Parts: sequence; C-alpha cells; structure tokens
Amino acid sequence: MLVQKQFLSKLKDFGLNTYESKLWTALLSRGVSTAGELSDIANVPRSRSYDVLESLEKKGVIIMKIGKPIKYIAVPPEEVLERVKKNVKEEAETQTNMLDEIKGSELIKELNTLHTQGIDLVEPSDLSGALKGRSSIYNHLETLIKNAKKSIIISTTEQGLIRKSDALRQAMKKASEKGVSIRIIAPITKDSEKAVKSLKGIASIRESDKSLSRFVVIDEKDIVFMLLDDTEVHPTYDTGVWVDTKYFAKTIHNFFDVEWSRLKE
Repeated sequence: MLVQKQFLSKLKDFGLNTYESKLWTALLSRGVSTAGELSDIANVPRSRSYDVLESLEKKGVIIMKIGKPIKYIAVPPEEVLERVKKNVKEEAETQTNMLDEIKGSELIKELNTLHTQGIDLVEPSDLSGALKGRSSIYNHLETLIKNAKKSIIISTTEQGLIRKSDALRQAMKKASEKGVSIRIIAPITKDSEKAVKSLKGIASIRESDKSLSRFVVIDEKDIVFMLLDDTEVHPTYDTGVWVDTKYFAKTIHNFFDVEWSRLKE
C-alpha cells in the first residue's frame, strides 16, 4: 500500500512516528491483520513491526487480538483523536502543576539571586539588545510591560496601535490594574477606532496629527524603539532595539511629555 509522505507527516499530530503511521494506516485499510501482513503492506521491516505494534497498542491506537497467530484491530480514528486530546490535556496539566511547584521553590529563589547578582556585574553598555522580527519585539515588550511599576509611554503608528491593542492589551490591562500609568500617542483613523475603544479604561490615548516614531518607554528606564517604517517592512524583518538606560529613556520621556501636552484626548 502506497501512502503519500505528506499524508504520513500529518499523522505526527497524532503523536506517531513514520513506522507507526505506516502500520496504523495499513491496519486501518484491513481492519484486522497480523504483524507479518502489516509489515508487507506498509513496507516496514519485520524485525521492527512487533516493537512498533506494541508501541501503537500502548498509545491506544490499536488493540491486540489474542489467538494464534496474533492479530491486531484498528481503533477508529475519531476515538484515537479523542484519546490523543485527553493525553495532551493530561500532560499539559502535569507540566503546568510541575511549573507551579517550581515557581515557589528554592530553585527559583536561587536562580533569581544569581540573576540579580549577575545584573550587578553587568556593564551598562551590555544592557541592550537587537530584536529581530515583530514577534520578538512584542514578546520583549510584553515582558517589560508585565514588570512595569510606574509608567508606560507609547508612541506608535495607526497600524502599530491596532497591533498593540491585539497583542499587548492583556498585559497593559494588568499593569493598569496595578496602578501603572499608560499613555499612548498615535494617529487615530476609522481603522484604529476599534483599537482605541478596546483600550478604554486601560490607557490614555491622544491623537497625533502626524506619524511619529515607534517607541515604548517603561518606568523612564527601559526603552524599545523600532528602526524601520512599519508600512514598508515585512513583520519578519521589522527590527527594534532595547536599551536599559535611565539617561536616554528620561530624555525621550521628556520629549513625549511636551508632545502630550500639545495634543487632545
């Protein structure tokens, strides 16, 4: 039986490797079959067939029928899918519980101590980094926003406002609930009105009458600024720079305050 490689690769979503996928699809086509028959149909070495079939049985994909010769019965794909979903949920819950336990453990305390001590030894010039790709930029922004203690200021474009309302709204909401002041300057259009409404009660937004540079300043200390025009660059190639510097961030913050006082809600 010939099965396309593309089809077999999709069966990885069921948690099956290549040999397992071949034997399972062969068994599905027969309903009931022996290991030898399945080996010939699926073109899997007989020396491997029994081990692979045993693995499939443990995964709940097939059932072994007792008798001579031993035969195997295929479990319906819908049932297999439900079992896979159940296993994924159980594994995810186990991993989550394990991470929750680690979160309050001595291990995290020791790691945090190492990190704090390490930061004390870092040269100021080392507290910077290049962020390549929009997903990396937003992941770093989310982390900074979550750790914000006093203030967040954002200067962005029309599309940048829409993206931030989608990607960072929850992080900003939590920061706002902690008492962090959030101010945004951006051009407001019909396309971005929905984003403005979604941020109501979370951030103060003032409309800019011109397209400003894209930057974010957290607690007058961390600054992330983008180097390229977001209307001319593909998200994959968007580039940002993060710098931990009170001197530069404070200066940008002051420029923002001047522009903020000039604009209306």
